[in-house]
Amino acid sequence: MARTVARLIVDALSELGVRQVFGVVGDALNPVTDAIRTTEGLEWVGCRHEEAAAFAASAQSQLTGTLGVCMGTVGPGSVHLLNGLYDAAKSHAPVLAIAGQVPLAELGSDYFQEVDNDALFSDVAVFRATVTSPDQLPQMLETAVRNALGRKGVAVLTVPGDLGERELTTDRPARFSLNAPVSRPDESAVRRAAELLDRSERVTLLVGEGARAAREDVLTLADRLAAPMVLTLKAKAGFEGHDNPFQVGQTGLIGNPAAAAALDDADTLLLLGTDFPYRDWYPEGRTVVQVDTEATHIGRRVPVEVGLVGDTGATVRDLLGHLADGTEGARDRSHLEKARERFDRWRGGQARLADPAHDRSVVGRVRSALDNRAHDIRPEALAAVVDRVAADDAVFTSDTGMATVWLSRFVEMRGERRLVGSYNLGSMANAMPQALGAQCLDRDRQVVAFCGDGGLSMLLGDLMTLKTHRLPVRLVVFDNRRLGMVKLEQEQAGLPEFGTVLDNPDFAAVAEAMGITGIRVTDPAELEDGVRRAFRTEGPVLLDVLTNPDEVAVPAKPTVEQGWGFAVAKMKEVVRSHGEPSGH
Repeated sequence: MARTVARLIVDALSELGVRQVFGVVGDALNPVTDAIRTTEGLEWVGCRHEEAAAFAASAQSQLTGTLGVCMGTVGPGSVHLLNGLYDAAKSHAPVLAIAGQVPLAELGSDYFQEVDNDALFSDVAVFRATVTSPDQLPQMLETAVRNALGRKGVAVLTVPGDLGERELTTDRPARFSLNAPVSRPDESAVRRAAELLDRSERVTLLVGEGARAAREDVLTLADRLAAPMVLTLKAKAGFEGHDNPFQVGQTGLIGNPAAAAALDDADTLLLLGTDFPYRDWYPEGRTVVQVDTEATHIGRRVPVEVGLVGDTGATVRDLLGHLADGTEGARDRSHLEKARERFDRWRGGQARLADPAHDRSVVGRVRSALDNRAHDIRPEALAAVVDRVAADDAVFTSDTGMATVWLSRFVEMRGERRLVGSYNLGSMANAMPQALGAQCLDRDRQVVAFCGDGGLSMLLGDLMTLKTHRLPVRLVVFDNRRLGMVKLEQEQAGLPEFGTVLDNPDFAAVAEAMGITGIRVTDPAELEDGVRRAFRTEGPVLLDVLTNPDEVAVPAKPTVEQGWGFAVAKMKEVVRSHGEPSGH
């Protein structure tokens, strides 16, 4: 018996190993969701907002390297997917979106809720198509999936509402040939790169997520070159930890002075699996060698002397075969040792800031009089306690903004920890729905979301999805009653804070009203106990911690202009009219 369009799509997803499909039900999707209902091993996760569904699917794809799937019904339902799909596209996450559409005969008639999906998704998708005949499947589905996986992006397949129940005239199943190729750069380019690296006195590695699968090879290379290793944020998971004696943390606005100095002091930079976009943080006048699987990434951030297009692991192994033998002991290690000493000093200072007793010290009392007169909890202390309490295989997500800053500086991605965030698109509201997707993969693995209060409240409704599906996510809310990163950006530019104050509810009480355990911490002395209670409680938990809204995250290389702008902004805020609401 011939299968319907909906049945073929769902059977193919099941065959691919997809375990969850995220979305919001609607009439155009009814045949597809009904096929999911009757398919063993495939779970429909009904979300409260399609954007959350797309974020969840993207998180699953980033954590597994396999296909994430979400769905949005006709018109607004599909439009709501867009931001989460942009995040997947910018993160190079293979995601298939099934989008509903008006009945086939009404296409192009400006029908109720009609949206031109092929036009809507033209910028975000590596493949997009509307099914207009049952017999276009399974080939169209195969093409969509191969594009998503092969090009590491978003594929959108639009299905008109009256097409899902129609039968195909063929019984041929969808077939997927998904062997991932391993590419290597040209041999002559590898030799030239090795010669440059051998001649260099001070090499620094800038390592991205694209090198994560080649961790041991990269560590061997760092040892051979006596090179400090600067990590991008996405490379924290995989390269951070006590067993990596080369890493010196991140650079950029969320970074540290040791990492910035390691780049500045080098005569040669070796970029491995990274497209780090911030041009201002690359030192000028250095010799640069870049390894990336994408030829279009070579040299687009910083001028490159030698570009090696290929798989990072294979390329690093080829380089090791051409570099001078490190056992001869000729390589000076002072560049590495200096960078590590700086990094250790910086970490020691950060640990003092994160001590819950910091504000009771002499230095802390002086500092509090200037920036924490309400004696709110320091966000550094919250992040540090979570780092101590969380499991060594926990999955972390973080909202864009200050929550990511605190995670970057105070949470170590040791052991088998993983990290997901909107680190390329920089969207708000990603942490909670990405945690939702991560927890669906393994309900026994600890998942921790670092939520900003602005981000959490933007998609607050999907707390109910956690509750409905009994997903034991730990939501850690940095409740500073602010859009904190925007506040900091305004003040560094010499502008007084404006438009960033948030009139928040008691998020713990909101969680309790939704059937989720809520814990609220307002006293620094109760922080450790509150965090530990949140992590030992069964089921989903929201930990609402009132943190200092005036906390300053000093960038890796603070400038005089930033400091002056901050001082001017503070003066303007002090002389603000007494009648203007302050948000405190």
